[in-house]
Amino acid sequence: MLRTIAFCFFLLLPIAVLGQSQVAVQPITTSGVSAVLSLDQAIQIALRHNRLVRNDELEVEKAAERVEIARTRRRPQFDLDFLGLQTITPVEFRFDSGSLGTLPGGNPFPMQDTRIRSPRHPNALLTARVTQSLTQLPRINLGVRMQEANRELAETKLESQRRVIANQVKRSYYAVLQTESALNAIEESLKLRRELDRVVGEYVVQKVALTSDSLDVKTSLANDEYEATKLRNAMAAQKEQLNLLLGRDVSMEFSTSPVPENALYEFDLNAARERAIAQRGEIKEALLKRKQAEYTRRIKKSESLPEVSLTAGYFSSLGFAVLPVNVAAVGVSVKWEPFDWGRKKRELAETRKTIEQADNTLREAEAQVVLDVNARFRKLEEARALLRVTLAAQAAAQEKLRVATNKFKFEAALFKDVLQTQAGIAEANHQHQQALLIFLTARADFEKAIGGE
Repeated sequence: MLRTIAFCFFLLLPIAVLGQSQVAVQPITTSGVSAVLSLDQAIQIALRHNRLVRNDELEVEKAAERVEIARTRRRPQFDLDFLGLQTITPVEFRFDSGSLGTLPGGNPFPMQDTRIRSPRHPNALLTARVTQSLTQLPRINLGVRMQEANRELAETKLESQRRVIANQVKRSYYAVLQTESALNAIEESLKLRRELDRVVGEYVVQKVALTSDSLDVKTSLANDEYEATKLRNAMAAQKEQLNLLLGRDVSMEFSTSPVPENALYEFDLNAARERAIAQRGEIKEALLKRKQAEYTRRIKKSESLPEVSLTAGYFSSLGFAVLPVNVAAVGVSVKWEPFDWGRKKRELAETRKTIEQADNTLREAEAQVVLDVNARFRKLEEARALLRVTLAAQAAAQEKLRVATNKFKFEAALFKDVLQTQAGIAEANHQHQQALLIFLTARADFEKAIGGE
């Protein structure tokens, strides 16, 4: 009878352990009904709600505001100054005899020393001015282009951050899938071991089985329960990390959906390099920084020209009896520094060196991207090869278990032989799961390396 129970146990065991070899598993929920979260949904939620992505989106919006701020420099600038005051001492104006010239006939004006005193009461000075830049407009336009390049740089950083977050979501999601698969398999194994423990316990009481047999089963059962606890805790931590990436409550419950293995995933290496050079954020950033360096050089070069502006102004004094009340004027203002001790020349030389640095950075970024794509491509090839190896090993282990159980059925094999075969298929399934996770992770890293989300 014990042989029959053991035979049934090992006959059903392959069905349980085969669950470890599949990614498309039934999700395990720890509390009630939870929403199903697919990988595509997880990525979309993360790209909308991840806090790091949101910060970069705000940075893009800030850069757009700075572009509009720079454009306002093209328009006339308005200045309004108002000074209100209360004199503490009387305001006195002194005009010496003849200080204002002479009258017809040779008489001085004023004819004698004159003092005019203004009483102590509130006074005010109002100055209004409108200035339109003329020769500065080319430099202002360069400043606008500089801010537009800053906005493009912020957009490029946002794009890079989205790729990083998408890659992290994929990695976290695959880790949850692998843990769920292992937990499913071990819980199926637990059901069978508990039933075997109950049956063997009954046969020990009936003196049909040895106490040592029952202790062996209990030890295996306790070990599986320990492993199941570890897997549950690991899965809870992985789901919390995934929720953090999605920008939502870390305790939110969800279950995963199947992800196809796509073992025949192929990509031409040369095409991957070209796509990476065209799309990788590092190269785009290097190009934009090179453009910024060129704008900086042109701005510095324009500073050697005079600054000419058209100005219209208005002046009003309130409370001063001697000063004119309203004065309006239109004119041209010129500002120029003809001699600067070689400062502008050295600043211009510095910008040329910055451009050279930007060129070197661009070439280095292109080389680093090619190296990264090559490395990720090789990792993907290795992971695909390992996946094929584990699939073959898994099939071999399943065949060995089938043979061992048949021998055990006809008493041509010992109980321990079947145990060893069962351990072998469990190890083969575990190795396949690890290889599958490595493959999926390598594929996600390769997609990130070529500039895809």
